[in-house]
Amino acid sequence: QVQLVDSGGRSVQAGGSLRLSCTSTGRTISFYAVGWFRQAPGKEREFVAAISWNGGRQLYADSVKGRFTISRDNPKNMVFLNLNNLKPEDTALYYCAAADEHDVTADSLAQGSIGNWGQGTQVIVSA
Repeated sequence: QVQLVDSGGRSVQAGGSLRLSCTSTGRTISFYAVGWFRQAPGKEREFVAAISWNGGRQLYADSVKGRFTISRDNPKNMVFLNLNNLKPEDTALYYCAAADEHDVTADSLAQGSIGNWGQGTQVIVSA
């Protein structure tokens, strides 16, 4: 059974940067689309970014375009989300999410075709 492990969240000041990491146990995520979602207090979970299994396709929410970058290192079974120029409105619990079928695209994952979720890692951005 695959489990996603996401990490890297912490408290930072506005304008700062973070890198979130996602890996897995039980099965590699190297052959699957992976993405990041976030949920702020009192709000619904929302899509942030996604990447295809081979890294050739990346998608971003409009709110993070130009500030966040998703990448992956398949030999190391890792997916990263670099968060730059952070804003207080980026404060949320960030979740790694992975498809559980190879043919699920990054676009489909962004729309909710998710097989597995991480436990979440907290990002707090102070003004």
